[in-house]
Amino acid sequence: MYSLKGDIMECKVYKLNELKEYKYVVILSKYQEKILLSRHKKRSTWETQGGHIEKGETPLEAAKRELFEESGAVKFSILPVFDYWAGDDKFWANGMVFMAEITELSDIPDSEMKEVRTFFNLPDSLTYPEITPVLFNNAKKFF
Repeated sequence: MYSLKGDIMECKVYKLNELKEYKYVVILSKYQEKILLSRHKKRSTWETQGGHIEKGETPLEAAKRELFEESGAVKFSILPVFDYWAGDDKFWANGMVFMAEITELSDIPDSEMKEVRTFFNLPDSLTYPEITPVLFNNAKKFF
């Protein structure tokens, strides 16, 4: 298990299917050999695609839906790679992390995201600075 203790939150990574129950999915996306991140309309920071698993959805179905809604990805391969838990004394979340290799993007559908951008490395301005680096560090063998 790899974890990072930050000022606000802690993030832990587990083997795939170890946590059994999931609230969220996170997608670590690659497009044209670079990291693809999204920017929320109400924020100036960058984040991975992902979100809540809706009732009746599998984690894979949620990951495919969130990837399209938050990046406009229409052609991609996607696979689950590990589980994660993130939280502090007041809030916690757990989920399944996916890797996506995107081959075609369309416009972002009308959603909470304003834009997508590619990066060679994670930018300093991350929405979840205690979580995102931990997930990408654990995914190096897949990325």
